[in-house]
Amino acid sequence: MIIPVIMAGGTGTRMWPASRKALPKQFAPLLGGDTLFQQTVKRLSDPRFDRPCVVSAEECRFIARDQMGAVGANNVLHLVEPVARNTAAAVLTAALAHRDQPEAVLLISPSDHVISDEAGFHAAVDLGRDAAAEGEVVCFGVFPTHPSSAYGYLQVDRGSDAKVQKVTEFIEKPDAAAATELLGRGNSLWNAGIFMLRVDVALELFKTHAPDLLPPCHGGLSLGGEDLGFHRLNRDAFKRCRAIAFDRAIMEKLPSCTVVSLDCGWADLGSWSALRDHQVKKPGGNALIGDASAIDCRNSLLKSTNSDMAIVGLGLDGIVAVATDDAVLVADASRSEEVGKAIEVLNARSAPQAEEFPRCHRPWGFYETLSLGARFQVKRIVVHPGQKLSLQSHVHRAEHWVVVEGSALVTVGDETKLVGENESTYIPLGAVHRLENPGKLPLALIEVQSGCYLGEDDITRYEDIYARDQNEEVA
Repeated sequence: MIIPVIMAGGTGTRMWPASRKALPKQFAPLLGGDTLFQQTVKRLSDPRFDRPCVVSAEECRFIARDQMGAVGANNVLHLVEPVARNTAAAVLTAALAHRDQPEAVLLISPSDHVISDEAGFHAAVDLGRDAAAEGEVVCFGVFPTHPSSAYGYLQVDRGSDAKVQKVTEFIEKPDAAAATELLGRGNSLWNAGIFMLRVDVALELFKTHAPDLLPPCHGGLSLGGEDLGFHRLNRDAFKRCRAIAFDRAIMEKLPSCTVVSLDCGWADLGSWSALRDHQVKKPGGNALIGDASAIDCRNSLLKSTNSDMAIVGLGLDGIVAVATDDAVLVADASRSEEVGKAIEVLNARSAPQAEEFPRCHRPWGFYETLSLGARFQVKRIVVHPGQKLSLQSHVHRAEHWVVVEGSALVTVGDETKLVGENESTYIPLGAVHRLENPGKLPLALIEVQSGCYLGEDDITRYEDIYARDQNEEVA
C-alpha cells in the first residue's frame, strides 16, 4: 500500500506575479491547462496508490479543494496547517495521521514540479517500493544537466547511470563552485525532493533525529478537528513546531539511504528562466504562453495569464515578461531567481499586488474586483450551488446586486426573495443581509458597492455556516 502525501504549501514568491502568497505556484496556471497541483493529484491517483493525503496552508485550502474537485479527486485526507512550519512538520503530521497503518509506505511528493512522463515516474516508484516496504528510506534523484545551487545533491556509490543504488552523502544546496565540482565527479544526482518510507520508519526517525517536533505535531493533529471536509490542525499546538525542512531534519542525518534515478521529464520550475527552458521553444528560442507574440526576439519568455490581454515582445534578448490582470514583470532572464526583490519593493509600498490577487477564493465560491474608485467598487461574485455567504451587515457601504447567471436567494432584514437573471436588488447601508445559491448551477452576479469605506473588514457577521471567526475579514 502506497499512500501519497502531497505537499501543497509554499509562499508563491518565486513565480510572481503569476503566483503569490494567496496563490502559490502549484495552484497558478503557469503552463496552461491543469495546474501543477492538479497534475500531481492526477499522477498520484493511479490504482497503485491508496487514498492521498494533502497538506496545505490554511489560506489555500479552498483553492486546493476546488482544484481537486475539478479533476475528480474527492476522496482525500486534507490536513490544513494554521501556520507555515516547512516540510518536516508536514511530513511528521502526515505520518502521525496514518500511525494506525505502520507498515504502509508514504510517498512524499511536492506539488509544484513537472513530470512529463507519467509512466516513467510510476516505473521509478515501482523500483523504490520494495526497498521502502523493507524499511529503507528511498529518495529520488535526477541526472544533473548543469552545475546548480538550486538543488540538493545525492552522492552515490557508482556512476549516476545506475537505476537503484545507495546514497553515500546528502549535500544540501551547495554554492556555485561546489556544484561545479560535484558535477565533475560524475556520481552525483540532484535531489528531486520526493521520498518513500514506511509510516513506522518515519515516526522512529523523527523520534531519533527531531524529537522536539513530536509533541506539537501530535497536539496539532489530536486537538484539531474536522471542518468542511478538512482536518484543521490546532493552531496553539502546531505553531510551537520548529520550522525546518525534512531534508535537514532527517535526510542529512541518515548514514545512508536508497536512491532511485528519475528519468521522466522532471523539472522543478523554480524560476521564470527554468519555465522558459522547460517550454517547447518557438523560433529564436522563445517560450510563448497565453496570448503572446514575439517579433525579432531571442531566448525570451512572454506570458499572459489573461485571454483578453495580449503581450507582444519586440527586439528582446533574454527577457522574461509576464502580464497578469493587475501586475507586469519585466526582467533579465538571468536574474529571474531574484524576483523576490520585486515583492519587497511592493510590500514597502503596501501594494496589494505583492501578495493578493483581484480574485479571492472563499468557501462558498469566489469574488474578483473589476473596478475600484475612491467611493465605489465593482465586483463579480460567483457562488457555488447550495452555498451561502454569512448573514452580515456593513457600517460604511451600501450594495447593489445584479444577477447575470443563475438565481439568488436574497435576505434583507426580515424579507427573503428569489432574484433571477437580469434582475437586481439593493442592500441599504447597515441592513442585515445574506446571499445564497439555492440552485444546481453556479450563481454569478455583479455587485456595486458605494460608501466612504470599502475594505473587506467592514463586516459584522451574525451567522456563518462555515464557522469562521468574527475576526476573519472575509465575506
